[in-house]
Amino acid sequence: MKSHVIKVQGNEIAVISKLGDDYISITDIARHKNPVEPKDIVKNWMRSKTTIEFLGLWERLHNSDFKGVEFDSFMYQAGSNAFVLSPSKWIEATNAIGIISRQGNNGGTFAHRDIAFEFASWVSPEFKLYLLVEFQRLKKDENNQLKLEWNLQRTLAKINYRIHTDAIKEKIIPVAVTTEQATSIYASEADLLNVALFGQTAKQWRDKNPGKDGNIRDEATLEQLVVLSNLESINSALIHQGVVQSERLTQLNRIAIIQIKSLVENRNIKRLKQ
Repeated sequence: MKSHVIKVQGNEIAVISKLGDDYISITDIARHKNPVEPKDIVKNWMRSKTTIEFLGLWERLHNSDFKGVEFDSFMYQAGSNAFVLSPSKWIEATNAIGIISRQGNNGGTFAHRDIAFEFASWVSPEFKLYLLVEFQRLKKDENNQLKLEWNLQRTLAKINYRIHTDAIKEKIIPVAVTTEQATSIYASEADLLNVALFGQTAKQWRDKNPGKDGNIRDEATLEQLVVLSNLESINSALIHQGVVQSERLTQLNRIAIIQIKSLVENRNIKRLKQ
């Protein structure tokens, strides 16, 4: 789990990366409004019916294990004078993933960037704009670093294996999606691409690899990373054309198989990995 600190109007805001997603400390954001008791600011925000509705919608879009019944109970109570909701209670009751709590000196409440920016707007629209600027600067720096690592690790012989046998070739070539997969509805477009290319969702990969810190895309080969970038562009075009998700999955999977096979036989790609 990577961690960074950005400075926003004199405030240090912690940012952590978990399974490929960025989480921002809303405890640190709350200190902009109340340096002494930031937890109270977070709890007051979570009392709002609008906040509960937003959090529930985010979870339904990104979390297949979200407990809707418990969410409905919070929605019913939200807004009343007696209603109090802490981040830990929300997480425990609904199995939420958009908000996480960390213990210890560097602990606090962290929220997915989508949620953190929503919270920052509630705290101060001005502060949110400055937060966005600094966060974007952080991501730009990270992207520059990733490009450097790509050149060093991918191009300059830091790949740990080479394609020698047909068995290895078959291992990275995607398998055709099943009828069941084609008819399934995936919570995010990212998982749609994961199934098209890797044959499984991010959660399925994590369940099969509990001891690994990264995610399914961290383990991708050079060929798979190239094809993944292509699939993202193609999927965007298909969405604009109004193609339904099941048909997009089938098309993307077919394209992934063709492109991976082509790259496996490409001499220039092989040269990069020598």
